[in-house]
Amino acid sequence: MFFSEDRSQFFRPLTSKYREQILECLRLLYERLYSARADYGESLQRDQVIEIFEEALARAPQLDSGDYGNDTRFKSEREQASWILNQLLEYGWLEKQVDQATLQSTFPFTRIGRMITQSLSEMGASSVRTRHRNTRNTLNALEAFLARGEVHDLMDAYEYSERIISDFTDVIAELEERKRELVRQVETQLLVQQATEHFFEFMEKRFQPDVSIRLSADSVEKHRDGIQSVIDKIRRKRKDFKREAELKLRELAPELVQHNQSLLYFVLDAIEIRMRNAAELMLPALRRALQSFTKRADIIIRQLSYLTSQRNNSVVDVCRDLAQLGQAQQDQILALAGAQLSGLNLRWLDPEQVRLQQKRQQRVLYTRIEDAGEIEDDALREVALQQQLDRAFITHNEGLHDYLITAMAGNNKVSTKDLPLLSARDVLAMSHAVETASYQAVDSEYQFVVTPTGETASNEYFDRFDVFDIELIKKSETNPDLEDL
Repeated sequence: MFFSEDRSQFFRPLTSKYREQILECLRLLYERLYSARADYGESLQRDQVIEIFEEALARAPQLDSGDYGNDTRFKSEREQASWILNQLLEYGWLEKQVDQATLQSTFPFTRIGRMITQSLSEMGASSVRTRHRNTRNTLNALEAFLARGEVHDLMDAYEYSERIISDFTDVIAELEERKRELVRQVETQLLVQQATEHFFEFMEKRFQPDVSIRLSADSVEKHRDGIQSVIDKIRRKRKDFKREAELKLRELAPELVQHNQSLLYFVLDAIEIRMRNAAELMLPALRRALQSFTKRADIIIRQLSYLTSQRNNSVVDVCRDLAQLGQAQQDQILALAGAQLSGLNLRWLDPEQVRLQQKRQQRVLYTRIEDAGEIEDDALREVALQQQLDRAFITHNEGLHDYLITAMAGNNKVSTKDLPLLSARDVLAMSHAVETASYQAVDSEYQFVVTPTGETASNEYFDRFDVFDIELIKKSETNPDLEDL
C-alpha cells in the first residue's frame, strides 16, 4: 500500500496555503540534486537545504485559500524554510541520514519523494524532450534482441511500446487543455491578441518539434510493418534461442509469469497489441484533437481580424451625429445615401439549389501480405497424399460410357455380373454402372435402358450386389412419337 507507515499523510504539505511555496522548494531542491547543475559528489546538509528553500520562498507566492496545516506566523523566511524542511521530513518527502564517522546529517529525497517531485518538475519544464522517438526505440530494441538475443533489449522494447500509448494520451490531453484555455481567453476582447500569440507559440515550439514528427517521421503507421516483421522473425527463431530467452525472461521479470503461458510470446503479443491500438485508435484520436484545436484557433483569428477591421469603423459616430440634426436634415442626408446605394441588388437564395452533398466513405483495403513461414515436411506429405487419393478415385461419365460399350463386345445388352474387372478403374466403373446407364445424353440417338433382374451375385471384390441388365437401344424404339419430330 502507498499510504502506509510514514506515508499515511504523504500529500499533507501540499494542501495548505503554503503549498505553492513548498512545491517550489521541492522543485529547486530536485534541480540542485539531480539536474545538470547538481554536484553529485556533495551531500546537502541542513544549512544548505535551508538556503535553497529561502531562495524558493522568494520566488513563490503564498496562496489566499484556507490553511489546512500549520497556522504559525513566521518571523522570517529562514524560519519558514526550517518549518517546511520539518514538514517534508515528517511526511516522507525527505529523509535524514547521519554519517557515523563525522556525525553530520544530510537530507536527500526518499525514493517516493524523488519520483513524485520529478513528475512535478517535468510538468513545467521547458527542456527538450524526445517523447516522439518511442516508436523508433521500440523497433531498434526489437532488432537488437533479434540480432544478439539479449533479453534486456526485449524488455526495453516492451517499456517503449507502453510509452507510445501514454505519449499519445498526454498530447491529446494537452491539446484539449489548450483548446479550453483559448475558449476562456476569447471570452473577453482584451485577451484575443494574447490567445493568438499563445496559439502561434504552441505551433512553433510544441507542434513543430514534436507533434508534426509524430504524424510524419515517427508515425506508428510508418514503423508498424517493420515492428511486425521483426516480431514474426523472433517467433520463427530456433527453439534453442527461444528457450534460452524464455528462461532469462522468467529470471528478469518473475512478476509477469503466468501459469501455462510463455513469457516470451506474452511480451511479443503485448507489443503487437499496443502498436495496433496506437495505429488504429490513438493516432486517429490525435488527428481529431489537433483538427478541433486548429478549428478553435481559426475562430479566434477570424474574431481578431473582425475586431481589427471594426476598430476604425465610424458608423456609431455617424449615427450620433445624425441624432443631433433636425428631422429635415436627417431626411435629406438619408435620401442622398439611399441614392448612392441604389446600385446594390439583393436577392434571396433558391432553396432548391442548396443541397447537402454527402461525402462518400472510402473503403479501406488491407494489402499487407503476411509471411506464412516455413511449412513442415509432414504437412507437405499429407497434402501430396490427399491429391493422389483424389485423382485415384475420380470418375468421368465419358469413361464410364466407353467401359459399358466395350463390355457389350458388339452386343446391345450386358449384365452387371458379366462386366470385366481387369483393373482398379474397372472396379470403380462397375460400382457406378447403374448410375452411368441412367444418365442420358440429350444430343445422342441412343440411350441405355436399365432393367433389374431381381437376382444377386458376388465376386472377389464385392460380397453381394444386385444384378441389372443394361441394354443400348435407339430412342425411337422406346418412344415412336419421336420419329414424327
